[in-house]
Amino acid sequence: MYAIIATGGKQYKVSEGDIIKVEKLGVEAGETVTFGDVLAVSNDGLKVGSDVANASVTASVIENGKGKKIVVYKYKRKTGYHKKNGHRQQYTKVKIEKINA
Repeated sequence: MYAIIATGGKQYKVSEGDIIKVEKLGVEAGETVTFGDVLAVSNDGLKVGSDVANASVTASVIENGKGKKIVVYKYKRKTGYHKKNGHRQQYTKVKIEKINA
């Protein structure tokens, strides 16, 4: 059984027991979070639309962290302009506990 959920502007295919990294949720480690934006659920057949209107996915937060550094380098030739920036995206690691369909 799997479900497709949407959070943080992205879609994830999850099953019970999966550990995924999602955009930062602002929830402390050890707490539970419920994803209500379920797009599809597959048990024997795929259910979408109004069939999954009241479905939800429950997950527990494992940790909050930062991803690998990405270097952003801007450069314009012949003018002496160059600028170097770095960015580390924050994430929340969650473990999928239950799919309520």
